[in-house]
Amino acid sequence: MFCIPKAAVLHGKSVGFASQKSRFRNVKAQLSLFNGIIFTKLNLKTLIILLEKNAQNT
Repeated sequence: MFCIPKAAVLHGKSVGFASQKSRFRNVKAQLSLFNGIIFTKLNLKTLIILLEKNAQNT
C-alpha cells in the first residue's frame, strides 16, 4: 500500500527536476547569446577607439 504513493511521488520529483534542467538550459543559452552580443559591441567600440587614437598619433 505504501509503495504506490511513494512511486508516484518519486515520479513527480523526476519530472520536476527534468523541467528545471530544461529551464536552466534555456536560460543558459539565452545568457550566452546575450553576453556574445554585449562583448561584440564592446569589442567593436574598443577597436574604433584604438583606430581613432592611432589615426591621431600618425
